[in-house]
Amino acid sequence: MKRFLRQAALIAGKDLAIELSTGEIVTTSGFFAVLVAVIASLAFFAGQEATEGVAPGVIWVSVAFASVLAVGRTWQREREENALAGLLVLPVSRGAIFAGKAVSVAIFVGLVEVIVVPVSALLFSVDLIEMAPGLLLIGLFATPGIAAVGTLFGAMTVRTRARDLVLASVFFPLLAPTLLAAVAGTRELFGGAETSELFDYLALMAVFGTVFTAGGVGLFDTLIDG
Repeated sequence: MKRFLRQAALIAGKDLAIELSTGEIVTTSGFFAVLVAVIASLAFFAGQEATEGVAPGVIWVSVAFASVLAVGRTWQREREENALAGLLVLPVSRGAIFAGKAVSVAIFVGLVEVIVVPVSALLFSVDLIEMAPGLLLIGLFATPGIAAVGTLFGAMTVRTRARDLVLASVFFPLLAPTLLAAVAGTRELFGGAETSELFDYLALMAVFGTVFTAGGVGLFDTLIDG
C-alpha cells in the first residue's frame, strides 16, 4: 500500500510540477468557468430569488465545463512527444498512474472551484462568509467524483481523434449524480439549511466518488492498453 501511494504521489507530483511552471490548466479552466458564471448571471438574474434558484446551478455547471477542459489538457500533455508511452513503461502500477492523475485533476478542479465560487457569490449577492463551511464541505465531497470520472474517461479517449467531443459526451451523463447532488445540496444551503441537513447529498457524492475511484484503479490497466 505504501508503495502504491508513493507511486501515485510521484505521478501527481509530475503533473503539479508542470502546472506550476506553466499555469496553463488552472488559468484557462478558471477563466472559462468565470466566463460561464458571468454570462449565466446576466442571462438568468432575477433579483434575490436567483440566489437560491439559479446560483447553485451556475456554480456547478461552470465547474463541470471547466473540468472537461482540465481533464482534456491533462491527457493532451501525455500525448505530446509520445509521453504516454514513456509513462506506461515506468515500473509503476497502472492503478497508481490512475490515482496520481486523479489526484492532480482533483487539485486542478479544486482550484477552479476556489476561483468560481467567490465570483458567483459576488454576482448573486451570496453571503460567502456564512456559506463558506457548507460550500467547502460540498466541494470536498463532489471533487473526487468529478476527478475520478474525468480521469477514467480521459484515459479512454486519449488516443481518439475527436477526444474532446467523445470525452464531453460520456463525461456529463456519468457525472449527473454528483452534479445533481451538488446543485441540490448547494440550493438547500442557500435556502437556509444547516450543514448537518446536507448528509444525504454528501453521502450520494461520497458513494459515487468511491465507486468510480475503485473502478478506475481496477480498470485503468485494461482501458489504457485497449
